[in-house]
Amino acid sequence: MVNSNQQHRDISLILIASFFYMTSPMLITPIITGFSESLGASGTMMGLIGGIMNICSLISRPIIGVYADKINKYKISSFGIICIIIACIGYTLATNSIIIMIARIINGLGFACCSTCMSTWMSDLLPQEKIGSGMGIYGTMNALSMAIAPAIGIYIYQNFNYTVAFLIATITAIISIIIIQFVQDKDEPIPTTKTNSKLELIDKNVVPIAFIMMMFAIPYCATQSFLVTYIETKQLDINISLFFPAYAIALLILRISLKSLFDKLPFGVFFISSTICACLSMYFLNTMQNDFDMLLASVFMAGGTGILNSVCQSTALLLAPKNKRGLANSTFYIGIDLGMALGPIIAGFFYEHFPLDLFYPLFFITIPLAIIGYFFYRQKAKHILN
Repeated sequence: MVNSNQQHRDISLILIASFFYMTSPMLITPIITGFSESLGASGTMMGLIGGIMNICSLISRPIIGVYADKINKYKISSFGIICIIIACIGYTLATNSIIIMIARIINGLGFACCSTCMSTWMSDLLPQEKIGSGMGIYGTMNALSMAIAPAIGIYIYQNFNYTVAFLIATITAIISIIIIQFVQDKDEPIPTTKTNSKLELIDKNVVPIAFIMMMFAIPYCATQSFLVTYIETKQLDINISLFFPAYAIALLILRISLKSLFDKLPFGVFFISSTICACLSMYFLNTMQNDFDMLLASVFMAGGTGILNSVCQSTALLLAPKNKRGLANSTFYIGIDLGMALGPIIAGFFYEHFPLDLFYPLFFITIPLAIIGYFFYRQKAKHILN
């Protein structure tokens, strides 16, 4: 049993490492479709390249979730970061779409390992009564990297070139793997007395939460991948690079303001408020004419996808026993993987086949689907949390 100071130190190191590993692929996300286009990819191919990382992550996630409860989290996290580093080097050396696709697949495997194991690693160091606030902080760190990194990627692309952006992404992954070397608690798996337990690839209780997160992630990830192209095609006089920093600042303010409520308020309160924010965000993205409109969209997106991401993850962990948190986390991230994969692919299809004025209105279909997912969650929660 580690002492309190060591535990706090380990938690802090995991938080920092998670920020840097997440920064790497998120820095690349908003520019990878443009990079592939520069190498001759079509609109549909651009969308596929944008989403293939998460398709690979989705396919590998269930197996990783099983092993996350059987192998110490340090080993799987280290393997994942090494995959991310290899992928970034692949982007740097790419000369055609095939090389980019291979690098994206490797990146997807690494992302699945890191996201599942680092979040489980973090949750295992937290007391049960602090899961909500603790994983809220973890989710916020991930959400901040998902907000800040795209802005950095866009800035580097606009002021330097794609290669410099890929090299910066490589460096952030290297920083992450260095940091986790200093975590003392490697989170060894909890021994189980069951000998004939069935192989479980998903946690059925977490599926509604994963589905809700998928519905919120689809428009967010579509925006992440196509915002630059969307604004340039509409010829709007808007400073694109402001969107993600504004999202990050808004999310940080909201997270600090709501800190004491994450362990107190029921999931439904956050779901309703986040749904309203998501609707407003898509409305302003569809109608924006200036920087102020875009900033409003980013703030509401922070209140929607950003806040709900933290709440959904902590809720998923509370639905599972401690020795099944790896499986619960992997199931939760399957929802995010699907959203991150489908978002760019659907966006690429919309961009190529529909008028641009319908781009965001078409994404409103995710809202009623998320509400259906919420009612399924309530049925599950009645039997588990009460």
